Amino acid sequence: MKDYRPRLNEEEYEIIRRYRNEDGKTNNVLCIGDLHEPFCLDGYLAFCQETYTKYNCNRVVFIGDIVDNHYSSYHESDPDGFSGGDELDLAIFKLKAWYKAFPKADWIIGNHDRLIGRKAMTAAISRRWVRDYNQVLEVPNWKMYEELTIDNVQYIHGEGGTARTRSKNDLISTVQGHLHTDAYTHYWVGKNYKIFGMQVGCGINAKSYAMAYAKQFKKPAIGCGVIINGNQAINVMMEL
Repeated sequence: MKDYRPRLNEEEYEIIRRYRNEDGKTNNVLCIGDLHEPFCLDGYLAFCQETYTKYNCNRVVFIGDIVDNHYSSYHESDPDGFSGGDELDLAIFKLKAWYKAFPKADWIIGNHDRLIGRKAMTAAISRRWVRDYNQVLEVPNWKMYEELTIDNVQYIHGEGGTARTRSKNDLISTVQGHLHTDAYTHYWVGKNYKIFGMQVGCGINAKSYAMAYAKQFKKPAIGCGVIINGNQAINVMMEL
């Protein structure tokens, strides 16, 4: 993997310079793509930390699927992969580094995150028997949401389609993940409004056995997003 050196055009530098001179009222949000721990790409954490610093961010949103739960999938699991306990132990271990880097963050619950809850429901197990995700994954200060709005921008995981479609249908700027091969920002501009739809990319290791189902797909778009004060969305791609 090449060393990561962010390259910005003059317009992007001007955006950052302008918002860094604000009086503290600006939310520069770092939006981190799907991790699917313990199958996240080496170097993605360092890349996200560098992006956070480079863009002077003061808030972090994980867009969902921070864990993969491959062993508990409703689809076929690799019989030669980790056991359920081993995969969970390794995911918790790798999330410790993320939690140390970003001790306070917002976490949009993704479809892979909620797999265990779905399995419990399939087995008719009461929710009272199921511990909170934060407790299991040892990230007590991350706040969990099904969806979240910051500065009139909605953050969702994205099972319902693309960011373009969702932003246009809801008439609100939308940031989402879920689609590993997409990273873009599309603006819709009218006489009296400007909204955007952003796909943030992801941080998955496409060579891991948990991602074998997608081996015929396009390459994953490894990157994250920065949303400045709810007005400007920037895709930042990791150099591989």
